[in-house]
Amino acid sequence: MPKRQVVVDYGLCEANAICMGINAEVFDLDDDDTLHILKPDITPETERDILEAVRRCPRQALSIVETD
Repeated sequence: MPKRQVVVDYGLCEANAICMGINAEVFDLDDDDTLHILKPDITPETERDILEAVRRCPRQALSIVETD
């Protein structure tokens, strides 16, 4: 059964941290303004926040992909 994960397009990401403000356990911005996805797998507990972060990203740098 495929899993769903959130991924970031670093060519689009402006490191504005809106996603981190939605869920700091999934998204983290380091001191160099690089976004890290700490928990990329979408779970029932994180799905709502991840969908909100994808929707609210001003550069649409976040997306959801299916993995094997």
